[in-house]
Amino acid sequence: MTHVCRFAVGAAVFAILVSSAWGEGAPAPAVGKSDLAAVAGGNNAFAFDLYGRLRAAAKVDENLFLSPMSISTALGMTYSGARGETASQMSTVLHLAADRKAANEALGALTKHLNALGASGKFQLTVANGLWVQKGYPFLPDYIAEVRGHYDAGLEELNFAESEAARGTINGWVEKKTNDRIKDLIPPGILGPLTRLVLTNAIYFKGDWDKQFKDADTKDEPFLIAPDKKVDVPLMRQKDKFGYLKGDGFQVLEMTYGKGDLSMLVLLPDQTDGMSQLEPLLTAENLGAWLKGMRRRTVNVFLPRFKMTVQFELSKTLAEMGMPLAFDPIKANFSGMTVPERIFVSAVIHKAFVEVNEKGTEAAAATAVVGAGGAAPMQPATFRADHPFIFLIRDNASGSILFMGRLVNPKG
Repeated sequence: MTHVCRFAVGAAVFAILVSSAWGEGAPAPAVGKSDLAAVAGGNNAFAFDLYGRLRAAAKVDENLFLSPMSISTALGMTYSGARGETASQMSTVLHLAADRKAANEALGALTKHLNALGASGKFQLTVANGLWVQKGYPFLPDYIAEVRGHYDAGLEELNFAESEAARGTINGWVEKKTNDRIKDLIPPGILGPLTRLVLTNAIYFKGDWDKQFKDADTKDEPFLIAPDKKVDVPLMRQKDKFGYLKGDGFQVLEMTYGKGDLSMLVLLPDQTDGMSQLEPLLTAENLGAWLKGMRRRTVNVFLPRFKMTVQFELSKTLAEMGMPLAFDPIKANFSGMTVPERIFVSAVIHKAFVEVNEKGTEAAAATAVVGAGGAAPMQPATFRADHPFIFLIRDNASGSILFMGRLVNPKG
């Protein structure tokens, strides 16, 4: 039987509502590789900050998966309309340039770069943005032009007073853009007569491993959720050359897609219960060091086949990270969007799906680098992911993390 690799589907949506208390833009200019790397660095720093908050709040046996790229992009469109201290807080938390125009140009260029990769035919990769506004509401033309121009965001007017019809329209768009993998993103009760704007981002990826696993080699074996708890899962296996790093208490494996355009990194602690030591090390700086220390070598790889869907409401988390004003009905300042009334962010919803199988996906990270020597021949390393690990998918040209998560229980 041939398995189709579906890896990483994510979507994020933001609803901005009025407080209950009271033209087409020009295309973004070309942005160079250094600018892409800069915005990717900020996005990755935000990704690890957010992941750290989510893992701290999660149960120890809970799987996590998200698309920081999707969240950063949707928040970037929101940041474009922020002013004053609200904008300052968002800039700090999101690691975006204080110059909103520069931030928009960089995020927009990253979106165009990723869509160009998808158009290459090596894999399916699409990033789509949507702008859903209350019919007849006086949004500032400059804001609409900025978001549509830089983010290629389609614009549609809706009557949010007819909340179920509006919800169905937006959820239908998300389903279409994610190949039906993300359904019912906006739950009932989120939209209403006070909703003025919904900003959406959807990212979809489906690709084959450059070096695929053979179906016949996959066998059910134990996966150790904890030292005293295990479940049987399909464990894929192959022996080939991969990017590899042995760190202090962990290993990192790199598996590529599209002849190296994208990679999955898998970060595996040496000990079954080693995630509590590994996860705090997950920073943009450490990831950069680990990537520099990786070497290609022969590796015996054992990796579980799995899939998961995870959903978050992120308003409280983002406020605690340092941007509470955006969610404050009285103090939020989004005067760059509209003047007549005060609006604020009422909900931040994110949902992501991932499936990994023989034809398709995985990534890694770790701490201090113990570099592999280049002169003497090395024995094959063994990378046996039969216990909890971290994984992420990144664009190798910009360095931007598109998806990241942890697998604690393949049947969770």
